Amino acid sequence: MVLIAKRLEAGQFRWPAIRDGVIRLTPAQLSALVEGLDWTRVRGVRVPRPTSAG
Repeated sequence: MVLIAKRLEAGQFRWPAIRDGVIRLTPAQLSALVEGLDWTRVRGVRVPRPTSAG
C-alpha cells in the first residue's frame, strides 16, 4: 500500500473507475497520474520476447 500526497497547481486528478472496490493501473499509468499527466493517454508498448539464436 502506498500513500501519496501531491498538490496540484491547477485542476484535479483524473481517477480511473473503481471496479470491485479496486483501482487498477499499470506502473506507467500510475507514474503519469502522480506527475499530474493524463494517465488515460498512456499506452503500453508490446515488446516481443527474444528468441534463442541457436
